[in-house]
Amino acid sequence: MIDFVSRQTLTSRSTAIVHKYRNKKRGWTRMKKVLAILLASSLVLAACSSKSDNGTEGSNGNDTASKETKEVTVWAWDPNFNIAALNLAKEAYAAKNPDVKINIEENAQADIVQKLNTGLNSGTTKGLPNIVLIEDYRAQSFLQAYPDAFYDLSSIIKASDFADYKIGPTSFDGKQYGVPFDSGVTGLYVRTDYLEQAGYKAADLQNIDWNKLIDIGKAIKEKTGKDLLTQDPNDLGLIRMMIQSAGSWYTKEDGTTPNLANNAELKAAAETYKTLMEANIVKVTSDWSQFVGAFNSGDVAAVPTGNWITASVKAEATQSGKWAIVPFPSLPGAAKATHASNLGGSSWYVLNTDGKEAAADFLKQTFASDVDLYQKLNKQIGAIGTLKAAATGDAYQAADDYFNGQKIATDFAAWTEQIPRVNYGMHTYAIEDLLAVEMQNYLGGKALDKALADAESQAETQIK
Repeated sequence: MIDFVSRQTLTSRSTAIVHKYRNKKRGWTRMKKVLAILLASSLVLAACSSKSDNGTEGSNGNDTASKETKEVTVWAWDPNFNIAALNLAKEAYAAKNPDVKINIEENAQADIVQKLNTGLNSGTTKGLPNIVLIEDYRAQSFLQAYPDAFYDLSSIIKASDFADYKIGPTSFDGKQYGVPFDSGVTGLYVRTDYLEQAGYKAADLQNIDWNKLIDIGKAIKEKTGKDLLTQDPNDLGLIRMMIQSAGSWYTKEDGTTPNLANNAELKAAAETYKTLMEANIVKVTSDWSQFVGAFNSGDVAAVPTGNWITASVKAEATQSGKWAIVPFPSLPGAAKATHASNLGGSSWYVLNTDGKEAAADFLKQTFASDVDLYQKLNKQIGAIGTLKAAATGDAYQAADDYFNGQKIATDFAAWTEQIPRVNYGMHTYAIEDLLAVEMQNYLGGKALDKALADAESQAETQIK
């Protein structure tokens, strides 16, 4: 093997030999032999160069090495919840798969959205992770805009293993792309001591509607001076919870066409919202710290929101034993009214890139099936998973002393099963921004039908 000779040198030698023997009759035979030797040497050199350039046997050597390494990178936000959950999943997976390296990278949710859009819009996944956490409200905007960018997990997980409402945002065009993760199942957190001062018990709040809750709120305000709940005028999370509890959303079933002007559930929610705001039982807040501060300081008697608020409620140790959690109030007048709804929640997605099989296997063995993992998630970070089998575990059956021995995880798991399935579509936040303005106009005196019609007209123009 003459790997010390360059292709240029071989070419020069060939030229010299041709000139040397060009006019010699006997030289033609000799020249042919030498050229044959040099040609064979060139082929050997090319083969050697192929090996030495890659450092492996053949041009696919790096791919083989990558598969043997099985390195998976995951993006998520929130170190105390999602990142903590990933670390627990990583630990569980490593026990059976020590040859796989799981890299967990924390990014703010806004940064993840921006990076995904930038990369996928440019047609490349370079620099993106193998697995990414996406909020359920945003999932369809990615799946519908970049369907080829995500790995089909239909053969990896069973949709029927998860709460039905989670399958809407995590699937598209008959394929399952997301592994459902946490539930944003809602409940009504109530101060039992304030209720008692107003002549009520937690049992009186089981299966009530919003009109009844408003009446109770007035009694509490009269007896204790405390407001019923908080509300940020720029945040329509409460409206979102109300309409989903009745099986409706801001868009029609296609997830794209705005459904505001003739949405009976949205109209009922808006009317209820106005009644609530005009009852003088709402403490107005403008940010997260004011929201949490209101119930930690004892200024409000109730918190209607997702179960993820549990840790923030329990952060005020002096209130232990003074709280209970009851079902979410139903929407008055709604044809399909229920006592279950959702606020928030996210799911895991695999990008359709090299390493997708290893990434899918990590999810398959952890968030898609590991009941024991979900017990740890509940005990350590308070997560309520949407894997149905998780509810059979010990953690989900445990009594919580902070809530007077109530089995809150058992209740949340049961309510999760009852959440109506809706299509969040691609434009939840864009539509809500427009609706928030019109809701304020409605509170200020604008006719509701006109406010909803104007919001729909603006949405039709802006989301085309």
